[in-house]
Amino acid sequence: MTPPRPPTPQDGFTLIEVLVAFVIVILALTVAYRGMLDGVAATQLSNRTQDALSRAQSHLAAVGQGMRIGPLEQDGDDGSALHWHVRIVPAQAAAGTSSGLVLYRVQVTESWPDPSAASGRRSVELRTLRLGTREAVP
Repeated sequence: MTPPRPPTPQDGFTLIEVLVAFVIVILALTVAYRGMLDGVAATQLSNRTQDALSRAQSHLAAVGQGMRIGPLEQDGDDGSALHWHVRIVPAQAAAGTSSGLVLYRVQVTESWPDPSAASGRRSVELRTLRLGTREAVP
């Protein structure tokens, strides 16, 4: 039989090293998990923004086609918590014309609720100019 060896200053350090390794692994996993969550949130925001932009482009395309060009403010819901707003105001009368042509500023806004935004809502806005007549009728 061998006699028991006397304790050395290294005894007990293995447990501390294992605990430190676990803490480091937990911190690394926490950072990785947070990064994944941020990536998922950014992807969701990007998808929502793309959807809103597509719908805003559709509303902008309707100006002059299904929607008259003249002073106007309209809004409504597109579904999926998206809200649209169209604003058409005169920019100036076309220079040198007696035909009553007017240049209009057209602004289309799509907005949706987002608790992570400072105002609680996010939005996309498209602006353009369109030529219409002063006597535009609905």
